[in-house]
Amino acid sequence: MSGRARARLAALLGAALLLPASAASGAPTVPPPIRAAADFALAGELTQGGWLRGTAPPGTRTVTFDGEPIPLDRDGAFFVAFDRDASASAVLTAKLADGRTVTRALAIAPRSWRIENVDTPLLPPEVPDAEFRRRRAAELAQIAAARATRTDAAGWRQRFVWPAAGRISGLFGAQRIYRGTPAAYHTGLDIAGAAGTPFVAPADGVVILAAAEPFTLEGHLLMIDHGMGLSSAFLHCSALLVRVGDHVRQGQALGLIGMTGRATGPHLHWGLKWREARLDPLLFVGRSG
Repeated sequence: MSGRARARLAALLGAALLLPASAASGAPTVPPPIRAAADFALAGELTQGGWLRGTAPPGTRTVTFDGEPIPLDRDGAFFVAFDRDASASAVLTAKLADGRTVTRALAIAPRSWRIENVDTPLLPPEVPDAEFRRRRAAELAQIAAARATRTDAAGWRQRFVWPAAGRISGLFGAQRIYRGTPAAYHTGLDIAGAAGTPFVAPADGVVILAAAEPFTLEGHLLMIDHGMGLSSAFLHCSALLVRVGDHVRQGQALGLIGMTGRATGPHLHWGLKWREARLDPLLFVGRSG
């Protein structure tokens, strides 16, 4: 082989060594896959007293809500909610198996609560007698134990229905101000109804408290766990139709409206809580009952 031929062959071999293997063999070059940006899928009511159902990004190992761990269902679904006096922002954070972190900032809209200014001083609370204190301590212990109960309920996934039909006689969050001194706000939704009228489960759940004897303030109190830390409480019932441990279905009769406990007339007081946050039932069912 002549010197010129050898030089040409060396140049060709050197060029081949600089090419990717696929190009050197004549195969088309395949670009690396582009990973889609991971994010949360969210839906709900981003406002004080509201709620949020979500699904974590694929590959998520843990989720926190303002730094607190949030349980995930097997499909990555979860539930969080916002107290009546929630601040204007919150943060969801997911840690993925590949080491990435996904953060979603949430803007929580403020609410205009029904405030009534009363031109009389706020009266000091009545001093409870020894019997009331004894009974109340035991009642509060039962309520705390019920709220600490965790069940397999999945009602948190459902669109809630009205537990009873009737006029709304008390709004969640409403508050009286007595000469500049605020009283406690109303923690639930009141639905006026005739004594003995049945009410139903707004969503699937498990009975975690059913007061056979009336509590001093709540009367016959019924509490339903809907799962993921979300629970309903029904106050002032005249009778209960379910017992602790019962699994109830949405629309199932739970009890009868009454005025037991501290109540001035027959009505159903429906309260909703997620962990320690108090929620507005209207944001779960809408205004049409």
